[in-house]
Amino acid sequence: MTDFGTALNALPAGTFTGTANGKRYVATKSSFAGGKSIKLVAEELGGPDYISLNWYDLVAGPIRKPCEMPAAKVTTFVLALKPDTHAH
Repeated sequence: MTDFGTALNALPAGTFTGTANGKRYVATKSSFAGGKSIKLVAEELGGPDYISLNWYDLVAGPIRKPCEMPAAKVTTFVLALKPDTHAH
């Protein structure tokens, strides 16, 4: 299974669309402190689902801070999220 931090870091910066667990989302990933802090917010397109989390890459180890939702929900979402790819 893919590591959460690796999967989160692999997501594109800025706003993008993608699919997770059979649902379509628009997501925004923002990085702070040279990538040591990441905020991810995602909303289901045409549906009620909402994901929000902060992740901190600390010397003592990474810390995942879901925003008012279970950690398992954000973990499952990040590991499943596949950004859309667009042909150029």
